[in-house]
Amino acid sequence: MKAFTRTPIDLNEVLVPIGQVYIIPERCKECELCIEFCPKDVLQNSAETNAKGYHYPEVIEGMEGECVNCEFCMIVCPEFAIFSLEVEQ
Repeated sequence: MKAFTRTPIDLNEVLVPIGQVYIIPERCKECELCIEFCPKDVLQNSAETNAKGYHYPEVIEGMEGECVNCEFCMIVCPEFAIFSLEVEQ
């Protein structure tokens, strides 16, 4: 017996948004919440540090187009050090 699954009628027409992540390194305190909550795992700690000595997040090389502009990073950041904006397709 075939399993019944629901799919949206307009599945082929839905455009997944693409976002651009912006980071303000000097505000970051390396809590890593943005990295932990990113559903597409596009963030990592940078090798560089800010003036306070914290490793701020950066987009993983090659993952620039994977952000879906969910804004979770912006919502969970206690220092307002990261945000994303939707990129026109």
